[in-house]
Amino acid sequence: MALSGMRGLSVFISDIRNCQNKEQERLRVDKELGNVRTRFKNEKGLTPYEKKKYVWKMLYIYMLGYDVDFGHMEAVSLISAPKYPEKQVGYIVTACLLNENHDFLRIAINTVRNDIIGRNETFQCLALTMVGNIGGREFAESLAPDVQKLLISSSYRPLVRKKAALCLLRLYRKNPDVVNVDGWADRMAQLLDERDLGVLTSSMSLLVALVSNHYDAYWSCLPKCVKILERLARNQDIPQEYTYYGIPSPWLQVRTMRALQYFPTVEDPNTRRSLFEVLQRILMGTDVVKNVNKNNASHAVLFEALALVMHLDAEKEMMSQCVALLGKFIAVREPNIRYLGLENMTRMLMVTDVQDIIKRHQAQIITSLKDPDISIRRRALDLLYGMCDVSNAKDIVEELLQYLSTADFAMREELSLKAAILAEKFAPDLSWYVDVILQLIDKAGDFVSDDIWFRVVQFVTNNEDLQPYAAAKAREYLDKPAIHETMVKVSAYIIGEFGHLLARRPGCSPKELFSVIHEKLPAVTTSTVPILLSTYAKIFMHTQPPDQELQNQIWSIFNKYESCIDVEIQQRAAEYLALSRRGAALVDILAEMPKFPERQSALIKKAEDTEVDTAEQSAIKLRAQQQTSSALVVTDQRPANGTPPVNQLGLVKMPSMSSNADHNSTDQGSSQENGTLSQVDPQAPAADILGDLLGPLAIEGPPTTAGEPQQNVIPGLGGDPDAVDASAIVPVGEEQNSVQPIGNIAERFHALCLKDSGVLYEDPNIQIGIKAEWRLHQGCFVLFLGNKNTSPLVSVQAIILPPSHLKMELSLVPDTIPPRAQVQCPLEVVNLRPSRDVAVLDFSYKFGNNMVNVKLRLPAVLNKFLQPIPVSAEEFFPQWRSLSGPPLKLQEVVRGVKPMPLVEMANLLNSFRLMVCPALDPNPNNLVASTTFYSESTRAMLCLVRIETDPADRTQLRMTVASGDPSLTLELKEFIKEQLVIMPTARAPGPVPPAPPVAQPTSPVSALTDPGAMLAGLL
Repeated sequence: MALSGMRGLSVFISDIRNCQNKEQERLRVDKELGNVRTRFKNEKGLTPYEKKKYVWKMLYIYMLGYDVDFGHMEAVSLISAPKYPEKQVGYIVTACLLNENHDFLRIAINTVRNDIIGRNETFQCLALTMVGNIGGREFAESLAPDVQKLLISSSYRPLVRKKAALCLLRLYRKNPDVVNVDGWADRMAQLLDERDLGVLTSSMSLLVALVSNHYDAYWSCLPKCVKILERLARNQDIPQEYTYYGIPSPWLQVRTMRALQYFPTVEDPNTRRSLFEVLQRILMGTDVVKNVNKNNASHAVLFEALALVMHLDAEKEMMSQCVALLGKFIAVREPNIRYLGLENMTRMLMVTDVQDIIKRHQAQIITSLKDPDISIRRRALDLLYGMCDVSNAKDIVEELLQYLSTADFAMREELSLKAAILAEKFAPDLSWYVDVILQLIDKAGDFVSDDIWFRVVQFVTNNEDLQPYAAAKAREYLDKPAIHETMVKVSAYIIGEFGHLLARRPGCSPKELFSVIHEKLPAVTTSTVPILLSTYAKIFMHTQPPDQELQNQIWSIFNKYESCIDVEIQQRAAEYLALSRRGAALVDILAEMPKFPERQSALIKKAEDTEVDTAEQSAIKLRAQQQTSSALVVTDQRPANGTPPVNQLGLVKMPSMSSNADHNSTDQGSSQENGTLSQVDPQAPAADILGDLLGPLAIEGPPTTAGEPQQNVIPGLGGDPDAVDASAIVPVGEEQNSVQPIGNIAERFHALCLKDSGVLYEDPNIQIGIKAEWRLHQGCFVLFLGNKNTSPLVSVQAIILPPSHLKMELSLVPDTIPPRAQVQCPLEVVNLRPSRDVAVLDFSYKFGNNMVNVKLRLPAVLNKFLQPIPVSAEEFFPQWRSLSGPPLKLQEVVRGVKPMPLVEMANLLNSFRLMVCPALDPNPNNLVASTTFYSESTRAMLCLVRIETDPADRTQLRMTVASGDPSLTLELKEFIKEQLVIMPTARAPGPVPPAPPVAQPTSPVSALTDPGAMLAGLL
């Protein structure tokens, strides 16, 4: 735009640039805004030139970051100007200053429509550009048909049609339910015959958006896309302006191949043959050159071609060629190309029969572990992890251990976890596995989780032949002058259990074992001391004949720790001291641990939960995650390396070793005291054959065995979880309960109330997962229905039974789920008003002769529509003072509360999206929290909560809840109350004894400037 004719605008810009500091700039901007405001008040005296000049100044001020809250009407009025300079200013400034919901845009709709349907191509381009930039719903409803006519009409120049295609694409992306594209398959096929590459590229972008939602209607476009690729590959009729560094329109090539990946397959043999010829030409014609721009364009085309080859499941020869090409890329010097080569080779692991070819590049992949770029090192680690199997596990694990000493701290935790998993899955023998894990702990103890050494203890306990070898190795590591505390834990535990097997070896007498372990005691933390005390007791028990000197040493240690401030250490010391004086009875009491029952490895589950982009992801699944408008079937693909049996090495459960262990872990049962075994379910869990499908979509399944009862019960959903399970599944037919759910349905539901993704229901035939997103008063569920069998599930029905306060709309669910496939069904949720009622999914299917019906609660609960918000003292007190008394402010003394520390209660409130505000209450035993509730009726409603606790009696408290809506106050108070009250369970059937009355806490009122004193006075 030429500004030479606007002297006032040029002077203003020069003044701004000459400002010495921010304050001078603000003063100059404020002065100019005042001048513009004054001139706009006398709009009748403004000439078109002056109005245009002042609107340009407004836009420049807005671009500097200042708010411009006036002059919008003047900018919109310029759109209707008859001359191009004024109209251009109007369109540009309107598109920049106004959003799609601005009221002034309605004034301009008729003018914009007249420009679109007019014959002035310049005005048409201006109007299409503004509509595409704003993309509002009203524009889509009013202008989409006219834009479609522009696109399909051949009487307009390519420039106009190209802008029309991009404008329609923007409107369709923003409002797919408004833009009517029914019957557009034939028109899109005609557009793909267009010879102008500009129109063709824009139309292809529109086609990608259309087929991503409804590919079934666009099968006629598939052969046209292949012909476009043929034309580009052969460089036929390609204008020079669309050739980028010798590559014919790389953008169109990428878009076309992206569109083809949305079609499940290419059925026509001639079309398929032509497509593979084009892909072969792309694979053969791409090489690394010195020109960076050409490299970027050619590799963009190449990697999209690789994704299409994997999608079409090409012949083995072409797959081998792809791997060979990627092998060449991972050896070049350019880091970007190496990264892309490693990433795509990782995705190639999904394809069958290419793993042996990928193994040929193992040496180069290992070399990439030492690359200076950490992102390349991460991709190399992912690739090694995915390509590992029984044949190369030993080499890969040894390389990982060697690399561990020099690896970045940011990678060591992931590296340790993956090395431990590979050693567990592909160990040639158990002694090698023990060596690997002990080396892992020795080299990276700070980054080795407890689950890793728990597993090695499980293997040693379950394999008698391995116990002497493990004890001897532990003894060797204890001889080192400095070892990590995790090594002290595992070594002490193994020697305590199996050290007596080394009695005949030199240096392994009970007294010598005690001495070498006791040397480590001063350097360990309180979490390790209980394990050492248990080891001392075991050594004392196995000392035959009794050694008086050793006995006195151990008893003195027990006496010392009897007065320890740590309760766990104190209890163990006192009990072991008393038990050690019972003589022969000690042998029975401290007998060797029994074998652990077999169950799924916690390490493998942990890796599945944290894995983001590894061999289990493919381009197909990345496309699948973008589908949200209708049900999508994703065919199951097994890992080519084969899934080893879960109990290959005797997978078992680890005991809880101290009070600091995580007793809430989903892999642990109810822990007993003094280092005894945790109770676990002896039944092995069912294999999750859909793990590969659900893993990339971040669906984390809760444990398949029943753990401890869930304490955080969602309001209105309390009761016995077993009773819920018994009534949640209703098989229809002659045989009652012929299909039983896997796991506890109630626990799965409660877990999903605290997180947004996971498994809602599972039985031997189907797995139902959920992934949700919440924004203000709206939410979107995606139901993942996975068929676990090799036969289809038929007569599939899903009916939503919403409560009155929720508006829910479920997309169409297919009647049949193919074998080993997954269906995604979006579910839209709108919250109308506050309530604790819960929606129900009535789901049924038929497998064989069994008709199964389940009614499942959906986790669209009250806390999903809360948004935590920090509140300062200046904001809190006026709000609290304005909400005086019922029904806006409710107070209740709650008894039967689950006893918990104040920090744990604060964490519980935070988990339900109530932000605890510290330092607002003068009483340190009280909590103040704030949040915002969203619904259509209340919009954004601030909620304030105060909880007063009594340190002498944690089973009761006084709770005050305040908000601007009476029903919201009541529902939120009951919601919090039900989270804090102890729910009776089958394990603790007795009623909760009534708590003694508690005196209400009082706080002295100090100066009014003290926020704590002000709060005490208000409350």
